[in-house]
Amino acid sequence: MRIIPAIDIIEGKCVRLTKGDYDTKKIYNENPLEVAKEFEASGIEYLHVVDLDGAKASEIINYKVLEQIASKTNLKIDFGGGLKSDKDLEIAFNSGANQITGGSIAVKNPEIFNSWIAKYGSDKIILGADFYPDAIGGKIATNGWQEESSLELIPFIKDYQQKGIQYVICTDISKDGMLQGPSFDTYNNILSEIKPLKLIASGGISSFDELPKLAENGCEGVIIGKAIYENKVSLKQLENFIINN
Repeated sequence: MRIIPAIDIIEGKCVRLTKGDYDTKKIYNENPLEVAKEFEASGIEYLHVVDLDGAKASEIINYKVLEQIASKTNLKIDFGGGLKSDKDLEIAFNSGANQITGGSIAVKNPEIFNSWIAKYGSDKIILGADFYPDAIGGKIATNGWQEESSLELIPFIKDYQQKGIQYVICTDISKDGMLQGPSFDTYNNILSEIKPLKLIASGGISSFDELPKLAENGCEGVIIGKAIYENKVSLKQLENFIINN
């Protein structure tokens, strides 16, 4: 299972939100490149970068930060947040992204999203399935988690898998930034219903012990944000996990 730390960006700074609420913004570092270099020094190879300004503006904003990290580290970066047009995608890839994540666009403009899969290939395009949990499993959220759609989580993923999607980042918004553990049951349900799928768990990681469990359940990757910044999971623990797996 790949370990993928997260860097969320507002106004060029490394921040974290709670449940996607911009009013809960906490700045962890004014220089995201410093943070990325720390990750790389710990043996980490992958990075999840989210342009939170872009998610609000519905267009790429913080591509200079992406460019800086991509040019000054060897990290393989997946980039998301506000990617809505072909031009946004070109900017992201030209700025050094290895993959891009599309969430809202996959809900609101599936024609464009499908054209990206066709043009760039399913190894470059990740489906962002961010959801609010409900009795059935979850409803997909859009626009920086500000809006809830009527789409159900598992049918949404299944539909795009049939269109060629391999990678899915699945975030339980109710757990994001809460440090209360990830949505094991939801991930198990997805992986039992949709095969093959490279499912990347996101949201709620609170301790190192959750990582082997996610790996055992079949997750292809895990995104870790606040747990690192709040020292609930150490870079040394992640380094050892990577070495031993």
